[in-house]
Amino acid sequence: MPTTAHPLARYGWDEERAASFAPYAAEGLTPGRIVRVDRGRCDLVVPGTDGEEAATRTVLADSALVTTGDPLNIMCTGDWAAVDLATGYVRALLPRRTAFVRSTSSKRSEGQVLAVNVDLAVIAVSLAEEFDPGRLERFLALAWESGATPLVVLTKADLVGDPAALAYLVADAEAAAPGATVLAVSAETGEGLDVLAAVLTDGTSVLLGRSGAGKSTLANALVGERVQDTHDIRDRDGKGRHTTTARTLLPLAGGGVLIDTPGLRGVGLWDAEHGVGRTFAEIEELAARCRFHDCAHTAEPGCAVLAAVETGELPARRLDSYRKLIRENAHIAARTDARLRAEMRREWKSKQAEGRRMLEIKRGPRR
Repeated sequence: MPTTAHPLARYGWDEERAASFAPYAAEGLTPGRIVRVDRGRCDLVVPGTDGEEAATRTVLADSALVTTGDPLNIMCTGDWAAVDLATGYVRALLPRRTAFVRSTSSKRSEGQVLAVNVDLAVIAVSLAEEFDPGRLERFLALAWESGATPLVVLTKADLVGDPAALAYLVADAEAAAPGATVLAVSAETGEGLDVLAAVLTDGTSVLLGRSGAGKSTLANALVGERVQDTHDIRDRDGKGRHTTTARTLLPLAGGGVLIDTPGLRGVGLWDAEHGVGRTFAEIEELAARCRFHDCAHTAEPGCAVLAAVETGELPARRLDSYRKLIRENAHIAARTDARLRAEMRREWKSKQAEGRRMLEIKRGPRR
């Protein structure tokens, strides 16, 4: 049967996934896409009994997939799976194309997969609160690192009464998100929703952002019915309450599927060196013109990055944000990679020794 006529085609099934699933099909297993994971159980959408329409079923997870010891390899919303419908167990996961990963707040420096097999990472930023470019850049770094294409959506545009002020906010977001599309929308008035729905028509999207960013309201508008609960934000600090409690994959009215996620209070980097580079592409380009290939862009002579800051070509805020994310990513990598941690320790000791030597030269020979 051609994949275009496959009952799971609207959920993203294609020729590549059919090829990956072929060995499991030979074992009599059924393909399915995970739409929700909750405490060792998952909901999957699988071909219906008539072979034409998809149906959602709740199945148990194979214990081997849950107890791997690697939090990055357990089942996640968006995964494609091989299911044994006779027993109701997931037997295997198909290879992932993309994965959106953040570091947890745990002291163990673990990564947490938020969504997989995503084509577009929709970053919701509420215009009901002051725009924070640094927070947006953090989301963008993780989005680029995941392999998905980021899309910035400024929600609650109806709260900005002045069109000139709205255009100014869009420009600010575009400056913080080079290479990404920025859209201003309002689920209340419908402004911009038709454009956003058209962008999300094909493939899989994940909706990310802080609590109170209006993600659930936006998801309801895109799906065309009330599928997620919503609450008002708190008056005292403008923050929202978690109305979405689990990551859920939703079919969109105009085509494509959307993974809605709970609000994220903290978004730590996780092995996101490439993503940071894409987020600050103009700094990476300038760095290639520095006199020294290992320039730290702090006080080195011939630094093209610092020169751009002095001329106003590069905002100092962008460089500060870049430095911050680079340091954080290196710190996380060092905590999770013993070899890299040892290399950093050796470099630190070498710098200490060089500092002592220079101090002794400055003091002169001892009497």
